[in-house]
Amino acid sequence: MAEGNDTEIFDYVIVGAGSAGCVLANRLSADPKKRVLLLEGGGEDNWIWFHIPVGYLFAIGNPRSDWMFKTAAEAGLNGRALNYPRGKTLGGSSAINAMIYMRGQAADYDHWRQLGLPGWGWDDVLPVFKRVEDHVEGPNEFHGAGGEWRVEHPRIRWPILDHIRDAAEAAGVPKIPDFNTGDNTGSSYFQVNQKKGRRWSAARGFLKPVMNRPNLKVETGVTVDRVELAERRVRAVLYHQEGQARRATVRGEAVLSAGAIGSPLILERSGIGDGDRLSAHGIEVAHHLPGVGENLQDHLQIRPIYKVHGIKTLNTEYWNLFKRAMMGVNYALFRRGPLTMAPSQVGAFVKSSDEYETANLEFHFQPLSLDDWGKGLHRFSAFTASVCNLRPTSRGSVHMTGRLAEDAPDIRPNYLATEADRRVAVDALKWARRIVFQKPLARFQPEEYKPGAHVESDDDMLVAAGDLGTTIFHPVGTAKMGAQDDRMAVLDERLKVRGIAGLRVIDASAMPAITSGNTNSPTIMIAEKGAEMILQDAKGV
Repeated sequence: MAEGNDTEIFDYVIVGAGSAGCVLANRLSADPKKRVLLLEGGGEDNWIWFHIPVGYLFAIGNPRSDWMFKTAAEAGLNGRALNYPRGKTLGGSSAINAMIYMRGQAADYDHWRQLGLPGWGWDDVLPVFKRVEDHVEGPNEFHGAGGEWRVEHPRIRWPILDHIRDAAEAAGVPKIPDFNTGDNTGSSYFQVNQKKGRRWSAARGFLKPVMNRPNLKVETGVTVDRVELAERRVRAVLYHQEGQARRATVRGEAVLSAGAIGSPLILERSGIGDGDRLSAHGIEVAHHLPGVGENLQDHLQIRPIYKVHGIKTLNTEYWNLFKRAMMGVNYALFRRGPLTMAPSQVGAFVKSSDEYETANLEFHFQPLSLDDWGKGLHRFSAFTASVCNLRPTSRGSVHMTGRLAEDAPDIRPNYLATEADRRVAVDALKWARRIVFQKPLARFQPEEYKPGAHVESDDDMLVAAGDLGTTIFHPVGTAKMGAQDDRMAVLDERLKVRGIAGLRVIDASAMPAITSGNTNSPTIMIAEKGAEMILQDAKGV
């Protein structure tokens, strides 16, 4: 591990320039008297596919933009291991994700509060969401304007998606105008983090406007080894850059914002984690915190695919070379058309059964189909009815495999490990069929390509769910907040690492329970609250 020489002294050192890190760098450097260092493992976001929305097709699975993580073989997925994309650039995963603006449900945050986390209820977080938001429709009861986080409506519509909404309505799913009012039950077009047809990443919104502040230093291509502790207080952050060991002295606080995969690994390399696990790797135990790397939660998406006839989808449009060229022209001239597409344009939130008080399934309807992200589209016309369990009860883990930062993480999501999750997976596939085979879609002769009409029994559906299931890129919870009596809690309600002074984790790792929807904007909210807490504590408020 790096020891390094003293280079500079900073009030705040932020590890990771992803969604959370960009917010923190903006807020903590607003005081010109405070020196802030932001460390990012990836490079600059100067690649065209970070900015054209459809670029996720080229960024995911590309070592230039993706850390290329893989899970261990998953029993619940019939022994398959998954690629586990994470953004590798300024802006982190917000530079390669689906751009969907989603807060989750009011009940999610009220549950956090009920777990013994004051200040994290819906009434507490809604003003924070609004404060950072710049909504295209302007301010109202649920949305804000003038913030850094741009939210717009999609700039393309597909008739097939409108017919799917009609079919969902026929199946009992109401059409609603907005998923972000606290109750997202129903179907709607997703709102997206874009501005005039270009991706709006956290780097574009929060970091780039303040990059010229003289008190903010941003370093890319960095490998963070560990935080240096003395008497259970952070003294420095040790890292490598261009083969050189470096040391950044911390005068105030160090903040880990390396994400649900990166942050727990840095804690473990720093001697913070389960004592037996650390000792087995030859790491001196600085502080025994058994929850580090545990509590991994993710939304497992099951991807049934339906062939259709007599209506266009992106599949057939893409494989027509003339139409593909026209897509480029449309984007270049008007910033419209398929190149502005998020992977999913229409969503639907439903309850898998009446035992749930709020919607626990999220559909992402896509006017396209493929075998896997990063692979080509099918050559037949089809749509995908991706569906995920919003509140899985299965819990996984992320841990080190070796002492070096370069060692690959051991990622074990543990999908479908509980009977409840297995039941919801089967119900999710039944719900997809319930929507697709309604009258509004009948004239397009939908044909189930995957898993196929031959899959009928619950047992066969569960096997199919294991075959079709994949991550929807929402890992959270691996350094969770918790009440004082929660022995697996890594953080307190102010995002401080328990038992260590001057160290916080502020990113999706902090979530005690996953939110009921896409997790990027909740991570932005956590960072905004976390920055406010740091500044309050510095002033003794």
